[in-house]
Amino acid sequence: MAEKDLEKENLEDEAVQNEAVEEQNESVENQDAEKSAEETSDNCNDKVKKLEAELEEWKNSYTRKLAEFQNFTKRKENEVAEMRKYASEGIILKVLENIDNLERAENASTETKNFDALVEGVNMILRNLKYMLSEEDVEEIEAAEGVQFNPYEHQAMMTETKDELDNDIIVQVFQKGYKLKGKVIRPAMVTVNKK
Repeated sequence: MAEKDLEKENLEDEAVQNEAVEEQNESVENQDAEKSAEETSDNCNDKVKKLEAELEEWKNSYTRKLAEFQNFTKRKENEVAEMRKYASEGIILKVLENIDNLERAENASTETKNFDALVEGVNMILRNLKYMLSEEDVEEIEAAEGVQFNPYEHQAMMTETKDELDNDIIVQVFQKGYKLKGKVIRPAMVTVNKK
């Protein structure tokens, strides 16, 4: 019986040891699980903080770029307004040269009482003005007696009936017309034949 008691005690001791080992294993597993949960939580918090910092950086970058674009837009608007304001400066300087020449011709003809010199001076200035306009791509619209009426380039001021001319032929030109780079800026004012 002593053997049975001993065997029983050994079994009980072994069971107690097994329980102790199992408790120890569970304790270690719980600690590992807690550590793992804490590490996961720390990793998540780090990732969230990193993403928040990155988001803040993107927001700041966007705000700076938006401000730069608005400043660029305002600067360009001011430049365009300035260009419009002084766009005609070049042509005005050329016209002023011709005004100076007209005044010189007037003064010279007044002093000499020479009408022919005045006419010559005016003709020179007229040629100079026409040359200036041609440099700016301004061309005269063809409008003369006998030319076909074109409603895109001519403005009919009156109509006449002349049997010897075809229908829609220009009879008389009241005012010359001009194009700027191919665009009609002033149509020629004409009288047109209508039967």
